[in-house]
Amino acid sequence: MPPVSRSASQPELTALFASVQQHFLNVIVPLWQGPGWNCDMALPYEALDASHQPLLPQRYRAMACARQLYLFSSLIGQVPAAEERAATLFHSLQQHFQDVEHGGWFYSVDPHGAPLDQRKDLYTHAFILFACAHYWDKVREPQVESVLNAALQVIAQHFSTGDGLYEASLDRDWSSLNSGPLQNPLMHLAEAFLATLSVREDNAVQDALVDLCTAMHKRFIDPQHDVLMEKPLGLVDNWFEPGHQFEWYFLLESSALLRGSALHTSLERAFALTEQLGVDQQTGAVQAMLNLEGLSKDATQRIWAQAEYLRALTLRPDSETAVLQQLQALQQRHLHAGGWYECRDERGEVSRQDMPSTTPYHLATCYRGLADYLR
Repeated sequence: MPPVSRSASQPELTALFASVQQHFLNVIVPLWQGPGWNCDMALPYEALDASHQPLLPQRYRAMACARQLYLFSSLIGQVPAAEERAATLFHSLQQHFQDVEHGGWFYSVDPHGAPLDQRKDLYTHAFILFACAHYWDKVREPQVESVLNAALQVIAQHFSTGDGLYEASLDRDWSSLNSGPLQNPLMHLAEAFLATLSVREDNAVQDALVDLCTAMHKRFIDPQHDVLMEKPLGLVDNWFEPGHQFEWYFLLESSALLRGSALHTSLERAFALTEQLGVDQQTGAVQAMLNLEGLSKDATQRIWAQAEYLRALTLRPDSETAVLQQLQALQQRHLHAGGWYECRDERGEVSRQDMPSTTPYHLATCYRGLADYLR
């Protein structure tokens, strides 16, 4: 495709964004107000099939509840009954998942609401913090800030390893499972810290965020390629994920506090390499997993990675052409009249027909980044 000037591409991009945003508001969000909502449990089903029927529930996760709390918090004032749904999700988070004996929140409950996986998962707690920060920003209710503070407390008290990093998983009573730190939960913790700082001044959170990013650079950045690995350096069978590279880049580049940090500098240096190795130049598809030699470990093309690449591009210099092309790729490859395709395989064939309740979070944050870009 020939280069597109800003003046030429802006009207086309604006029109295309309006189209995908309407698809989001008119097709995707209603799925979780209607067929994706279990009224009896007051929780979203984990996933819908291609005909909008809930998959037979095996579990309900606190993380999925928190992501939907973020989704409907972000839609307050835009979508009818969004505030009521957010309030219900906030209540359900406490009712179903809170561990009143040991503190924190369970990973999951069974189809009847009884605790299922009772471990304490950093990924889950990060999303609870993230969602509560956004929800509190909208409603300013003391109870919401109280839960936000409780999440911060258990993360600092129980998950912290004392060197800026955090355990990925602990047992129900906070005893060690020897999980060690892992990239993905730590990224979402950084995202949750940033969300907290966006709604209030908090020196302790700011210090924790800076320490986290400093430790991430030391323990997770490959010194030769500057890519961020999924496990700490030195562990066997390590890999990196282009989608997470792009996700981290957006968080760091969009933060005045973190922009220019050692971690940001590495992700900035590695951006072109990540595109070269992890993005198909013909289709714009983002590969799931690569090793340091650039060989694919998993060539699945996931909608969330596509959305994160698009969001990252909105913060790149001279990105008008790339943003337009990637929004076209997202629409053409992953969105359809009834919802979205979660995954395509290495040949580009649809490999998952179901639509998880967690995916609208990625689309909502991506579209928010696009809206900021177009402003």
